[in-house]
Amino acid sequence: MMGIDEHKKHAPKKISMAVLSVSSTRHLKNDKSGLWIKDQAEREGHTVVLHRVIGDDQVGISKAVFEAVQNPECQAILITGGTGITCSDVTIEAVRPLFSKELTGFSALFTMLSYNEIGSAAILSRAVAGLISNTPVFCMPGSFNACQTACKSIIFPEIGHIVKHALDR
Repeated sequence: MMGIDEHKKHAPKKISMAVLSVSSTRHLKNDKSGLWIKDQAEREGHTVVLHRVIGDDQVGISKAVFEAVQNPECQAILITGGTGITCSDVTIEAVRPLFSKELTGFSALFTMLSYNEIGSAAILSRAVAGLISNTPVFCMPGSFNACQTACKSIIFPEIGHIVKHALDR
């Protein structure tokens, strides 16, 4: 049986991804979190094949995610925004039904890390991750600090490993 180090050794080091920001107020030029994710991904050697801002609309979000999944160059999707609890926060409702598998550890780990940073307010986040077809999809809050926590501590260290397993299905 292959251990974690062996799995990671055979995982791709560089992947192609989409960055989708959900917001009714931001645009590509002022999408601080999305721009940071794109820049950080590229610094890590990954390629961002798509960066879009989508309004807080469940149908629009589902459509954008579906289009990204259909893009043969896109190996993962990182979504920021719309994970809170207001009535306009519909990212989870749009994306979760599309999952063929949910990566429940992402939510738990993100909540734990967030709690260490912001205390009990971490309960307001509904960050989730899962697979749509063979594509890993991560939904994280829109706040700049939350994106940094999710990407630096969880997503970027594991993305190649996750993509490898998703493609082995």
